[in-house]
Amino acid sequence: MSKYKLLIIGLIMDGVGILTSAAFLGIGDFADVVWAPLSAWIMTKMYKGNAGKIAGAVTFIEEILPVSDIIPSFTLMWLYTYVFSKKEVEAKEEESDIIDIT
Repeated sequence: MSKYKLLIIGLIMDGVGILTSAAFLGIGDFADVVWAPLSAWIMTKMYKGNAGKIAGAVTFIEEILPVSDIIPSFTLMWLYTYVFSKKEVEAKEEESDIIDIT
């Protein structure tokens, strides 16, 4: 799956997370009980390995707690995976190139 498809899916998942508490004022807590494990499972399927498992746990906690539904956990995971981690990898590659030259 391309990184931009993951971003779009993540934005949709974050929107659903916000809607579960905002749209269902009377049953928002019940919606969170259903949505929290589902969103955690979706996160682990979108992002493999330990990072996906950790993100799934964080997403579960974020969705099950009241008021924290506004945190865009799917989008933050995408940013971590494709923006912040990539810079660390590129920096490590540059360091290794310098070591190889000398």
